[in-house]
Amino acid sequence: MNDTLQYLLDLLDLERIEQDIYRGDSHPSVIPRVFGGQVAAQALVAACRTVTDDRLPHSLHSYFLRPGDPGAPIVYQVDRIRDGRSFTTRRVVAIQHGQPIFHLSASFQVHEEGLEHQEEMPQAPDPESLPTADELLPRYADTFMHPDVVPLLLEARRAIDLRYAVEPPYATVGEPREARSRVWFRTDGKIQGVHDNPVVHLCLATYVSDMTLLDSVLLAHGRGGWTVGDVVGASLDHAMWFHRPFRADEWLLYDTDAPTTQNGRGLARGQIWTRDGRLAVSVIQEGVVRVPRDRS
Repeated sequence: MNDTLQYLLDLLDLERIEQDIYRGDSHPSVIPRVFGGQVAAQALVAACRTVTDDRLPHSLHSYFLRPGDPGAPIVYQVDRIRDGRSFTTRRVVAIQHGQPIFHLSASFQVHEEGLEHQEEMPQAPDPESLPTADELLPRYADTFMHPDVVPLLLEARRAIDLRYAVEPPYATVGEPREARSRVWFRTDGKIQGVHDNPVVHLCLATYVSDMTLLDSVLLAHGRGGWTVGDVVGASLDHAMWFHRPFRADEWLLYDTDAPTTQNGRGLARGQIWTRDGRLAVSVIQEGVVRVPRDRS
């Protein structure tokens, strides 16, 4: 396991400071606020710490309330809403500087057998045939607002091997395209030892799910993204449904689309598939997507 992956796993290993109260640090981000996927993953970790091992999260619903300060720890307070025979419900509030920055509700279920079906997995090139971030990002260095963007992006995502199966938004600035994006991702190394449990894999997928979800919104309008500077935005809410077991250290296909953009907001939907074709996770997010005032 490489150092950057170990750092990410340590980031998700929250410190318990009191009954149902946990504290976590932050990973440096390209933008001057806490990465949304991080706070969502840490909040899910906090919720999971209060639930018995026989129950795994099957859904989460969350709201981003305020920008997080990457220089300050985040306190997570868990409210034990309900413990039923089959389902358990938890609510988590993330707090910084005395104010809530994020709310999450998560539902857990004991495993049970039942009816089963799923859609067919979309087609995508093999991940090994696609360029790595180290190979792709430097090609577009002149597109970004600042020369430091490439090294900052590479450092921020070093623990995740993420490969675009279609051209990313910053590669086709000014060219509206189908509002659909696909990326393959996995952790950059195998997860072993005490970290290798289903909860960690679920929380890692939660972390990654916020990385490229709004790409499909940008593609529909020929926008390059936050690092290019032709839009400003932020996540507003984030919902996930966990359908089937998966490993975050094995290739997962993240297929996203954007059915609508309006009123300064864009809606994105995503599905995460295992390489052998099992639908593992569904995701929906709405985000602020605005054109800067000094641009047309």
